[in-house]
Amino acid sequence: MNNNKTTYKDSPLGKIPYDWKVVRISDYGKVYTGNTPPTNDLENYGVEFLFVSPSDLGSDKYILNTEKKLSKKGFSVSRKFPPGSVLFTCIGSTIGKAGVASIELTSNQQINAIVVDGKYSNEFLYYALENNADKIRLLAGEQAVPILNKSQFESVKIICPPFPEQKAIAHILGLMDTAINKNNSLIAKKELQKKWLMKNLLTGKKRVKGFEKEGWEETSLGNLFERVTRKNIEQNSNVVTISAQRGFVRQTDFFNKSIASEIVDNYFLVEKGEFCYNKSYSNGYPWGATKRLKDFDKAVVTTLYICFGLKNSQKNSGDFFEQYFEANLLDKGLTKIAHEGGRAHGLLNVTPSDFFSLKITIPTPDEQTAIAKVLKAADKEIQLLKAKTEKLREQKKGLMQVLLTGRKRLKIVRENQI
Repeated sequence: MNNNKTTYKDSPLGKIPYDWKVVRISDYGKVYTGNTPPTNDLENYGVEFLFVSPSDLGSDKYILNTEKKLSKKGFSVSRKFPPGSVLFTCIGSTIGKAGVASIELTSNQQINAIVVDGKYSNEFLYYALENNADKIRLLAGEQAVPILNKSQFESVKIICPPFPEQKAIAHILGLMDTAINKNNSLIAKKELQKKWLMKNLLTGKKRVKGFEKEGWEETSLGNLFERVTRKNIEQNSNVVTISAQRGFVRQTDFFNKSIASEIVDNYFLVEKGEFCYNKSYSNGYPWGATKRLKDFDKAVVTTLYICFGLKNSQKNSGDFFEQYFEANLLDKGLTKIAHEGGRAHGLLNVTPSDFFSLKITIPTPDEQTAIAKVLKAADKEIQLLKAKTEKLREQKKGLMQVLLTGRKRLKIVRENQI
């Protein structure tokens, strides 16, 4: 970076370097809105051509794959965007998600595409949009379905440096993206390894060294656990919900508001180390999720949950059963006790008596501890990698704030060195 003194000037977007300017998105190139080929004609959809929806944007800069794809017929009647086009979601809760087309592709009507003029850097525009996403989102208002119309989007103003500096800034930020993506790929690999370990260690298909000759015992949940129906007579206010992906989460954090009754003394009070089964089905947890309270000493939960704790925590390992439940190994039994037609209001019809009658096969206490140790080590490795990704993202965010505003300048080298 070049810390030489820079002369700044006033602009509609504040102080900017003297050789920078403020331009509208429409100055970068022609803006188009995507379109969706008729959905009532299934021949429009296939596996050949990328069809971008908001869910396909926001994770990586380049769009390499999409959830939905079009057939040759569907692609022929769709509006096409050339490689290098910058895509930005302009409708709904996903406003602000952006990406760059890696090949010619199409998108739905929730997305605007900028076919960038050759005198501007499309990658710089991508980062400028990413950096200004929160401000742009505010333009859509707070209606039930926020909409940023095409004319509003085209008129958004962005600070723009000279072309060589655009490319240099995009290059630096691209290096950060590469580091983040490499780390995320490593996380994905480690998560697959962890799933393999869970599938094999928790079922006895693979044994921990030293326990190969130990037998496993079939028992019921009721023999291992006792139900927790402790009422919240102490008026604890830490009301939580159980998220399949996040575990125990304060309702105010999960819903951005409290949805519990003002009087919570009839709720269950769960203590650290105890478990709750949420009978709601969600993505990845078709038969509900069982989670262990770890982050709070006590938590207040709805009586719709089935809460329970180990009868003897010295004889059996809570860490083992945390991993066992997370592996969805109760699902096979739950399919038999969840009464048909019982998914009223999104809840499975599972009674406590049926739940505790579920049969499971478990190893000796010592092998439980050994298995839990292996899986917790894998979790720790994944957590450290995720922390590294967050640190890299914060570093990238800091770079964007100074580079895209001209507060820090780059020493420009020749174009063929960038």
